[in-house]
Formats: sequence, structure tokens, C-alpha cells
Amino acid sequence: MPATPLAAHPSARPVPAFRGRIGSDARSGHYAVPRRYRLHLSPADPDGLRIAVTHSLLGLDRACPVTFLPAVPDCPDGGHSALRPLYEASAHHYTGPALAPVLSDDWSGRIVSTHGPDIARDLARHFGGGRTSLYPCGRESEIEAVERMCAQGIEGAAQRAGAAGTETSRSAAALDTLLETLGVLDQGLGSGPYLIDNQITAADVELWVALVQLDTVHRHHLDADAVRRVAGHPALWPYARRLAAHPAFGVHLDLDAVNRRHHARCQGLEAAGSAVQILDWAVHSTPETSKEAQVRQV
Repeated sequence: MPATPLAAHPSARPVPAFRGRIGSDARSGHYAVPRRYRLHLSPADPDGLRIAVTHSLLGLDRACPVTFLPAVPDCPDGGHSALRPLYEASAHHYTGPALAPVLSDDWSGRIVSTHGPDIARDLARHFGGGRTSLYPCGRESEIEAVERMCAQGIEGAAQRAGAAGTETSRSAAALDTLLETLGVLDQGLGSGPYLIDNQITAADVELWVALVQLDTVHRHHLDADAVRRVAGHPALWPYARRLAAHPAFGVHLDLDAVNRRHHARCQGLEAAGSAVQILDWAVHSTPETSKEAQVRQV
């Protein structure tokens, strides 16, 4: 799918406290060894959901176990108390919040990375084992373009369009950006079931999570007409519904957890769009029992 990169905008993601990488051999320090690493995720968080879906697509339950965290962090600074020992072991006198996602090294008891995109890429590149090529050779630039469109043209634009106190002109411009981005992606889905190469790639994971957030979080701060215009893309929402039925996607979609996280963090005002649900995610997804505070030991 050809995609035009958007101009740079500030990212809504926090600056990662740790950004180590997994390499291909022992010379890299952190190298791929089954069951050496552990993920600490809250799938109610967009980064956590992306990594959880990637982990399931790659079939890594045995190679890289997952500890699932609560939807709402239990520390006043927005961090998770369960992650505090890892942060303190990894940085002397660490004083920031202990945020998820985390990829930790069980051999050293320290954190490798808290940067969601790097974690997903390293899982795919070094633990995929040929099961699924989420980053097909030669298509990296297209995947990166989709990532920018989702972060800036969907997530960022939807936040700006629904932010309380935003000038009408700025809110309208943000909505225009959102609708334009959705239109480009909708056209990209016109020729096949997925964005790239007729197979699920990291671009589909990125777009699906962005659409989940758009319908379950951001639409609550948009007016009803805006949500109807967002919903009026004939390829995007059937695509989102189809992926929700895929076991690697829908199994991680806990709508109650997403809702609780939203209300714990939300500073905006509810608008009429709250009443205009685009998809009935509960019908199309296949959630397991709650993953909160659950440790998957395989």
C-alpha cells in the first residue's frame, strides 16, 4: 500500500526510560535465547495491545513468557508497583514512574527495553522463527509510513479534535486530518484483505490498534456527526471487525479494562459521539478471562 509520510508532530508516547535491543548473537549482549526474556504488558494500553498481538501472531508463549498487568496502574505517579523492583535494579536511584510495557532479562533481573516499537520489532526479527513475516523484506518503509499515519493522523489528530478547550478552527483542522488519513488507509484496503502483500504484517497490527482506540476511547470526545463521518469508510471497519475475530487479535481485547484505563486517565469532556458506537467489539472479539495480574507460565 503506497502511503505518504506525514509531517513530524510531537509523539504522545512517553520517552522510554530504557531502550536496549535484542541482537542476533552473543556479541550483542542481549541476544535471542528462548525463555531468557519476559514481557510485562497491560493490553488495555495501546503499546501493550500492539505487543500482545505481535507476541500471539508469532506464537511466542513458550519462548518469551508474559506477565499481564492491571489496566489501571496502582502507583500515584502512574506506574506499576509490580515493575518497581525491575526499574530500581536497572537504574541506580531511579525516581520516575515504573511504566509498561517492559521487556526484561530474567538472567540479569534487569530491563532491556521500555520502547514498544523496538520490542515488537525485536520479537519479530529474532524470535519469529519463520512462522509469520510481520516485517516482510523490502516493505519496511511502507510499514513505517503506516505507523506514522496511525500515530499522527489517527491517534494524535483524534486527541486534538476532541480535546477540551480547543479552538474550533484547530479542532476542525484536526478532524480533517483524521478523516483524510482514514480515507487514505481505506483506499489502501480496497485491493486486498490486508494493507501489504495480502498477509498480516506489523502495519495491520498498528492500524487495528489505532482503530480500536478510535472507537473505544477517542470517539467519546467527538460530536455525533464527526463519529458518523469517521464510521463512513467502507473498507476500514469491516477490516477491523475481521481482525477482531482473529484469535491473535481479539483474545487481547478487554473492553472493560480499556474503559477503566480511559476513565482513570481521561481529562476531556464527554461528547455526543459517545452514543454512536462504530463496532460492537464484544461480539466480534474473542477475549479470554481477565488477564489482570495474571502470570502466564508455559
